[in-house]
Amino acid sequence: MDDRVAGALSLPDDWPAHPDLSLALNRMGSFDWDLDSGLMHMDQPALDVFDLTADEYDNRPETLGTRVPPDEAMRLDAMVTQALKTGRSNYGAYFRMLRRDGTLRWMHTQGFVRRDATGRPRRIIGIVRDASEELADSTARRELDEERQRRTSLVEATTAALAHARTVKDVIDVLKNSQGLAHLGATSLVMGLIEAGRIHLVADGPEGAFVPGTRYTRTDEQYPMSEVVRTLGPRFIESAEDFADSYPVLWPHISHLGITSAAYLPLIAQARPIGALGLLYSDKDGFTADERNLLVALGSSIAQSLQRAMLYEQEHDLAEGLQQAMLPRRVPEVPGAQIAVRYRSARLGRDIGGDWYDVIPLPGGRVGTVIGDVQGHDTHAAAVMGQLRIVLRAYAAEGHSPATVMARASVFLHELDTDRFATCTYAEADLTTGVVQVVRAGHVDPLIRDADGSCRKVLVEGGLPLGLSAEFGRLEYPVSTVELDPGQTMVLFTDGLVELPGADLDEGVQLLTAMIRNGPQDLQRLADRLCESVDERGGEDDVAVLLLRRKAAHAPQPGGRLQQHVGQNDPEALSSARHMIRAAVRAWGAKERADEVELAADELTTNALMHTDGGAIVTIRVLTGPERRLRVDVEDRSSALPRRRDAGEAGVSGRGLMLVDRLADAWGVESRGTGKCVWCEFVIPPRG
Repeated sequence: MDDRVAGALSLPDDWPAHPDLSLALNRMGSFDWDLDSGLMHMDQPALDVFDLTADEYDNRPETLGTRVPPDEAMRLDAMVTQALKTGRSNYGAYFRMLRRDGTLRWMHTQGFVRRDATGRPRRIIGIVRDASEELADSTARRELDEERQRRTSLVEATTAALAHARTVKDVIDVLKNSQGLAHLGATSLVMGLIEAGRIHLVADGPEGAFVPGTRYTRTDEQYPMSEVVRTLGPRFIESAEDFADSYPVLWPHISHLGITSAAYLPLIAQARPIGALGLLYSDKDGFTADERNLLVALGSSIAQSLQRAMLYEQEHDLAEGLQQAMLPRRVPEVPGAQIAVRYRSARLGRDIGGDWYDVIPLPGGRVGTVIGDVQGHDTHAAAVMGQLRIVLRAYAAEGHSPATVMARASVFLHELDTDRFATCTYAEADLTTGVVQVVRAGHVDPLIRDADGSCRKVLVEGGLPLGLSAEFGRLEYPVSTVELDPGQTMVLFTDGLVELPGADLDEGVQLLTAMIRNGPQDLQRLADRLCESVDERGGEDDVAVLLLRRKAAHAPQPGGRLQQHVGQNDPEALSSARHMIRAAVRAWGAKERADEVELAADELTTNALMHTDGGAIVTIRVLTGPERRLRVDVEDRSSALPRRRDAGEAGVSGRGLMLVDRLADAWGVESRGTGKCVWCEFVIPPRG
């Protein structure tokens, strides 16, 4: 077993199960599939059945895709899923396997489902064996023939398989592995599509069949595909001699392939040619009338599927281009931080979503990071996303607090001519102190990866999604404060990264946490690995990822600041402000005055909350000059100026400003247009 995989996931104590020796003696291999981790152990006889060496198999079922044709894999997956959903304890099936030499052989598998006390499936333990000799027996062959008779006609079966193809490559893969073409006896195929008046070869045929200079050919050249596109009629080549006589330019290059006959079919959709298909045979001479009719019908079915696949690809390219145009063209360089972003588009035609990311440089060594997802999977969602990204960036750049940025964005989306809402997380990081203020609007919680690789979810109190909070009048977004130490990485992502079929979001987050814990240290490679994991499990939603790593602390810039809004009757906000001040003082090299600064700021904030009608805005910053000073500003909406007075007889009130006067090196009051600001300053040592 791969040691890296074993370290990343928790497996049952008795995994893998030890097979009975009699299995190996009867040339049967065994497997033990742990459904929680997704790992499937296969013993050596099982690897022999699949014609794999131990080095080629990494305990992941996806690796068997090199041996199991796609249509067979789809059928097996459906059978296993049905057994798990219906509560069955076992299943069995025959399937075809592609050996290393390219030949197909029949296999048989049987699995037994193990469930826990709640009935949830946990493991599948089973066997695999070579069934080619068994199916050669007349009885088994008769049973298979009866099964084939119950199926639809050859053309209908191929059409059904092609119905799942979404791209041109999918169509080619289905044709190469479909049972219909195998039953026709064709050994390989070639295919060309018409592009800008030329034929583009997209399937080369067997290994060694490609002829240099034929990747793009004209329709007037002496090639069989050119001929069927010109004439719109099929061309059946009865023998090797017929091939050599009819196409003397092509034949010398492919004569070594042992081709004895071929059928070239025009691919016509909506009364116009879109390409050509060639079926090559190595042990067949001539075609009967029934075979010709069957191949013509097959060509018509393939043409319809190809046209649909080409339309999907065109629509997807258009939609993806629209999405990419609305995302930031480049990630800005941010002093003190390393940033990696990725966007992976959805895989269904126009079905892209409104996922986005953004990085916003802010004054004073701060940076704003955004991750969000507009409801829906269409171009309208992408258009709304583009507008929402712009206004979020504008509000953040104007200097609004994180909660205000989110509230204003929600009002904007509510007033926009759309019925869509959006989830979003906005995090404003001060890279000097490592203090990160996070606001969450219905989005998934972020993760933090420590410098040693450990990873954990950060629980962030959240509000309603953008648009909905404005509709219901709930625009007060709580602000959570997180400390990001040098070397730590904040991971922001959309739900497409953690959505798993048949599992809830928490399970997906747990798997993501384990993947990040064991992922590469390099930030760009880690971002790539996260997107690759979505491709590996066949995820079809779009995904946005933003990784922010804090580098070594650097000196604060003049005018740099941290700010926190503290609302009335909001103890969480008051605690968050204290947290921010404590972290800032320590990071700015004033640890010996941390208690004084925190106490003075707490007094000023408490006074503002007790003696005014609104909340308070607390700002802390470093002033540079002849001496370094740390300044705390507390703003409120009241124009009444405070005054220092002696404490009353009870000694309960009146001590606030007296305490500030004794603790701070200077303090004062400034009138503002909408209220006042009470400030205090502390002399702190020069930065070492």
